[in-house]
Amino acid sequence: MGSSLPETGASRVEAVPPVQSDDTAHAERTTHAERTTHAERTEHATRDIRLFWCANAADSLGSQASGVVLPLMLLGLGYSPAVVGLVAGVSTATGLVLGPLVAVPADRGARKRVMFWSAVVSALAMGSVAVALAVVEGRPPLLHLLAAVLVERTATACYEAAARGTVALISTPGNLPRVVAGLEAGDRGALVAGPALGGMLYQASRALPFVLDAVSYVVTAVCVRAMRSDLRADLRADRTDRADGADRPDGVDPADRADRADRPDGADPAARPARRSVRGTWSALAAEATAGFRLVRSTPLLRLVLVWTTTVNGVLAALYYDAVFTLQESGHGGTPMGLVLALSGAAGLAGSLAAPRLVRGLSPVRAVVAVSWLMVPLAAALATAGGPWTYGALFGGFCLIMPLATVILQARAIQGTPPELQARAGSVLATAAGGAAAMAPALSGLLTAHAGAAVPALACAGVLVLLALHTTFGATRVLTTGVPERGRGA
Repeated sequence: MGSSLPETGASRVEAVPPVQSDDTAHAERTTHAERTTHAERTEHATRDIRLFWCANAADSLGSQASGVVLPLMLLGLGYSPAVVGLVAGVSTATGLVLGPLVAVPADRGARKRVMFWSAVVSALAMGSVAVALAVVEGRPPLLHLLAAVLVERTATACYEAAARGTVALISTPGNLPRVVAGLEAGDRGALVAGPALGGMLYQASRALPFVLDAVSYVVTAVCVRAMRSDLRADLRADRTDRADGADRPDGVDPADRADRADRPDGADPAARPARRSVRGTWSALAAEATAGFRLVRSTPLLRLVLVWTTTVNGVLAALYYDAVFTLQESGHGGTPMGLVLALSGAAGLAGSLAAPRLVRGLSPVRAVVAVSWLMVPLAAALATAGGPWTYGALFGGFCLIMPLATVILQARAIQGTPPELQARAGSVLATAAGGAAAMAPALSGLLTAHAGAAVPALACAGVLVLLALHTTFGATRVLTTGVPERGRGA
């Protein structure tokens, strides 16, 4: 039975559902769309990180498998050690020279295309070597082998230059150590499994290691093709610039407005078609190619990374060849060096897997400084090492502690470098480290021949002492800073 009392106005208001304004409804729809877009981007980024890890591991595995048997194959075909050294030297020099040049189009928006087609070209080059070894009986033409190796090395240099800027585009800043550690673990795992797998395949057929390398490049190309993230850093920079301009009344930077006001006609020269001479074009290209070098030179953080990685790479290469010379002089064959490499690779893999957790719990400055000083006694102890197990244990110590500092420095370098300069700055760092690693064996050989097998290790220990001092005084000041503004040094 209903009440005879009339309803009050208050009860009517409460019974009617609240009406949302158009602005409120639009804001809720916008928020929901932003959440959905953010979730999709996070899902794509996680998937792309795994694909990038897979591409890197496959590339490293194939390269290690074919790289260890290439000198054996050339020597087995009757070519002299001088020819083998020429092939190795030319291929290394090609990668060092082309890296900074290819980084320019990668930073300008062609990153994914460069990575994909470089992997495809490398697959075709190694496939041609496999076909030549399987079909041609006896001794395949040296010109074909040399051309294939150079094409593969060139394409690999292009891929590596473009890939150096990918991490910053698929990872959040807080996830950088984990992504870098995953790439490091893939390299270390390939160092353990690749040479053994290549040797086993070579025993079955001299063409099989190169078949594996070609397949690994196919896997790399497929993984790169499947990545969904926008790898065009230049477009991201343009969008940021447009967003910055949208906050201004006329979309013009105040400094640009003042500069235009100072001109007699008040006109913007950018609005008029500019004529560029041939000399101006070459100057612009040179400025693009050297932007990474100028950025590294002007940024204390990147200079620290450059000095640290270059020194450590050169020292490790010198110590490794010193071990080769010492073991060879002692009458040991190739098996002991395989043991040293296996122990080093396993230790490096363990260090890479543990690095992300250690990075979260340790101070970056203390970790890098501690690793720098711990390497000194390891290098000095190599001066007294005599057997393969001792060398393996000491090199394993190096490879166990190094990933912690490497992950921290690489992650900070990526985080502190503008997206549109990632490939060029990374190429400068990689070229310096690769150049040091290429020159170190010759210096180690000279010291061993003229001063004895212990001298290179002691010299390397002295160099590491200087590096540790430099890191101790420099890390505290620069590890917490990055690049102040996008495009600095460009």
